[in-house]
Formats: sequence, structure tokens, C-alpha cells
Amino acid sequence: MEEQRTAKPHKLVLNNRKTSMVTGVLDVLSFDLNEILLETEQGMLMVKGTDLHVNRLSVEKGEVDLSGNIDSIAYSGIAQTGKQDGSFLSRLFK
Repeated sequence: MEEQRTAKPHKLVLNNRKTSMVTGVLDVLSFDLNEILLETEQGMLMVKGTDLHVNRLSVEKGEVDLSGNIDSIAYSGIAQTGKQDGSFLSRLFK
């Protein structure tokens, strides 16, 4: 039986380029002090800056709280719509 996934609403709130709250998050793909890569309902979301931290992660609720010095936020046009073959990088550079 195929599992039906309901879309979570996606929202991005940025406060003074220091903190951010993101909803509609499907997965945290990678993070370090300079870059956080999130898979959201609206595609891949890349947050760049310095001293970045994931303060709270709730995969069940699809929520992430971030902090640090946020320099840029960018979405890619690749949205996950179920299971796909290949690694993340192979899907990104198709």
C-alpha cells in the first residue's frame, strides 16, 4: 500500500538576520557553521552565513529554528515529490 503524505504549510520567518523559524521542513540534509541545507515543501532551502546553529528541530512537526549571522537564503527549483532515485547531489545537478 502506498503511503499518502500530506503537505505541511511552509513558512519562513527571519528576525533581524539573527534568527529564523522555518515550517514545512521535510529534512535537514546538511549543516555546519557556514551553511544549512533544508529540504522543504517548496524545494531545497540553503541558508548561508557565519556561526549558524540549528537550535530546534522537530521532524514530526516539520519545524526548524535557526540562529547565527544569516547572510543569504536561497531556494532551488528542485522539490521532492516522493521517492527519487540517486543521491542528493545527482538530483541537484540533473
